[in-house]
Amino acid sequence: MNDLRKAPFYLTEEDVAWVEKTKASMTTKEKISQLFCLIAYSADDNYLKFLATDLKIGGIMCRVMPKDEMCKTVEVLQKESKIPMLISANLEAGGAGVCLSGTKVGSEMAIAATNDPKSAYALGKVCGSEGSVLGVNWSFAPIVDIDMNFRNPITNTRTFGSNVELVKNCGVEYIKALQNYQMAACAKHFPGDGVDERDQHLVSSVNSLSVEEWDKTYGVVYQAMIEAGVKTIMVGHILQPAYTKKYNPNIKDEDILPASISYELVTKLLKEQLGFKGLVITDSTTMAGLNMALPRRKLVPLTIAAGCDMFLFTKNLEEDFRYMEEGYNSGVITPSRLDEALTKILALKASLGLHKKSNLPAYAKIDEVVGSPENQALASIIADKSITLVKNKETILPISPAKYKRVLFYSLESSAGNMGFSVAVGANMRLLERLEKAGFSVTLFKPKPGFEGTMGSAEEIEQNYDLIIYSANLATKSNQTVVRIEWCEPMGANVPIYMTSVPTIFISLENPYHLLDAPRVKTYINTYGSSDVVLDALVDKLLGKSQFKGQSPVDAFCGKWDTRL
Repeated sequence: MNDLRKAPFYLTEEDVAWVEKTKASMTTKEKISQLFCLIAYSADDNYLKFLATDLKIGGIMCRVMPKDEMCKTVEVLQKESKIPMLISANLEAGGAGVCLSGTKVGSEMAIAATNDPKSAYALGKVCGSEGSVLGVNWSFAPIVDIDMNFRNPITNTRTFGSNVELVKNCGVEYIKALQNYQMAACAKHFPGDGVDERDQHLVSSVNSLSVEEWDKTYGVVYQAMIEAGVKTIMVGHILQPAYTKKYNPNIKDEDILPASISYELVTKLLKEQLGFKGLVITDSTTMAGLNMALPRRKLVPLTIAAGCDMFLFTKNLEEDFRYMEEGYNSGVITPSRLDEALTKILALKASLGLHKKSNLPAYAKIDEVVGSPENQALASIIADKSITLVKNKETILPISPAKYKRVLFYSLESSAGNMGFSVAVGANMRLLERLEKAGFSVTLFKPKPGFEGTMGSAEEIEQNYDLIIYSANLATKSNQTVVRIEWCEPMGANVPIYMTSVPTIFISLENPYHLLDAPRVKTYINTYGSSDVVLDALVDKLLGKSQFKGQSPVDAFCGKWDTRL
């Protein structure tokens, strides 16, 4: 209990007394229920009351909702809960991560592309201010994965990039800003995503670094997060064989487990070696990366036995609660481990002052804060500072209707975004409309049917168009194995093949690595986002009204020699 008075909770004697008194008043079943952090998609009154009064769970994670629904969700949960509830959300890029009318400041990679960690502090302020007035007290951010592998289909623009110092500094600044709003930050996904090219939603991914390599990269980052006072850390379904073997030299390869159920990684590495004293939560336990490791009956209680303090989501509500209770009754979870986990949960709540206030949304301030002009202006500043001219081998820019009146526009777009809320679907068409408004005559490319001998005419393209613009709006998202361009039939009809005869610009609105599939384009731009604010800033830069200021936080050339030609 002495640790509760120190970092990261800094509880007072009164706070500690509340933790002790609350624990003493709880049944074993209630203690086990506090281990669960479930999910809410809407303000369904019956469901929310069931969570709060029947199950008595410790917390909830809210998906993006309309403002009124979000407020109702928080109000019902907090009014019905005997013990104040942790209310979390993916506030990775702004208040838009929990509320439809919240501010989308920019992806973490856009923040990093400003090359100024203070941009991450500004992001944390928006997340803290907008989230707190809505009743959110826990942000599942910052993401401090290092985007080492450009093929990874889920990290990508969700990260601060591949530079260890920049990732570290941005993560620290976000934490400092956010936790000023009596909200807890959550650094994720320990022991570090971004090395593998696979997605832990679909498979147990692997952080394959050696102990020495890990210490110099992810170790540096997580040590900095801990020293910055981060209150919580999320553990991924990611294997780290080197450290697992360091602490368990006799373990067989087939017995190495994802971090979320690994005693070696959670207790020995994170808690003991790195000295983390805050709360540890699993990543979503519905992911295949966890469930392929062991039978569900075994892995549910093993998450807590390994050292995690909270269990995120369930696959089957009744079943997972039963498995957790069975794990306690059979001794997989010892009484002391349950007490330790519960203490961390209650200490986090006390450190946020949840036991001293109503925890309801600040209704009088919501309209003033959420999506405020000030926060929207910040999003514009981030867009202006982050958009990056990665490759500029020709004197095409700036463009104007006087130079390039007739534009052939190639649209490459997916239908869904990063975790459901990153990509603005239809962004390519909104960019096309902006170009037309600027005075360009824009034709949307449509491939002509046919095969060898009957395909589109090269001379027609060369004679009818002054400029070709590609716009790719293909983002990372869960349950997706790759983020690559799938070119049209027949024979890659929309592949950039005219850049030697018609000036060509390739713009990537989301994934910064498209040079891999369009290596010889001479002019290439990354925007790291597709919101209206980003599109406005992009057009200004294309027209020469604003300079390109962004610095790529990753190797946009993907380590290939031909992408630089």
